[in-house]
Amino acid sequence: MPSDIHQYCFHSILSWPTLKLIEANKPTPMNLASPLSDDKKLTVLFRVEPGCLGPQGKDYIEDFCAFAGKVFADIDADFVRWQIVPRYDKSLPETQYLLAGKQLTYQQACKYMALFGKELDDFEMHLNERLSQLIDQHLGR
Repeated sequence: MPSDIHQYCFHSILSWPTLKLIEANKPTPMNLASPLSDDKKLTVLFRVEPGCLGPQGKDYIEDFCAFAGKVFADIDADFVRWQIVPRYDKSLPETQYLLAGKQLTYQQACKYMALFGKELDDFEMHLNERLSQLIDQHLGR
């Protein structure tokens, strides 16, 4: 049974320009056989706080982000581009979604993910679990 968030994502009212952007970038059966161009992929910008790597995290957060970026590059690569960067400014959100260079709201990202049979909440949970594993691996735990 769909969650309330799931229903909200599908029934939210999107602004006309954003709806047109999503529709313009929507994969069709014809282009699903070939890879999507980067401008049609969802860019997931994920900011990692240096503190999650321990007290000295700021000393190697850049290396960790480069490492994590390589690991994530293959995850959902058919429709997602990953940008994993340090989160030096806590006023910026941990996760942002962009399409063709334009920022999407949570609801708009839900709609995009639904095109690929994915739920954004599950996607984010998997992202956080995988990052946690990579942090442990990077710290040698």
